[in-house]
Amino acid sequence: MTAPQAVQDRYPESVSYCYGCGRNNEFGLKVRSIPAGDEWVAHFTPRPEHMAVPGFVYGGLLASLIDCHGVGTAAAASLGSDDEGQEMPRFVTGSLTVNYLKPTPLGPELELRARPLEVGERKVRVSVTVSVGETECVQGEVLAVRIPDSMQ
Repeated sequence: MTAPQAVQDRYPESVSYCYGCGRNNEFGLKVRSIPAGDEWVAHFTPRPEHMAVPGFVYGGLLASLIDCHGVGTAAAASLGSDDEGQEMPRFVTGSLTVNYLKPTPLGPELELRARPLEVGERKVRVSVTVSVGETECVQGEVLAVRIPDSMQ
């Protein structure tokens, strides 16, 4: 059985340079959102340069991860369940809300889980969590907006 393809691997070449999720950005974070039932999952292991204070992840990095995973989830959700072979539409962030629940330790792998809350033709609202093991550290919500043709 073939592993599911990441949402970001299906973005058009011309819009695949995002620092957070662009496959063509050699210095980027390379967030990869994979379908998992009615959710999308991504994993990321913070490196020492992602430190806020010794032993803990910088909050801005966590916001970036939520942003890119949420936008990728929005793109996939906008296609619905019958999306085989279609090029993934590109969305950008309309708004981002992040709630830091617990300090996020530096070192262990982070798991991001995203779930679409509202799916419209132009806008998608997505809930995202960041966990380490069983501990939920961050909750976020992304309002993603489909980019106009003029940006592609």
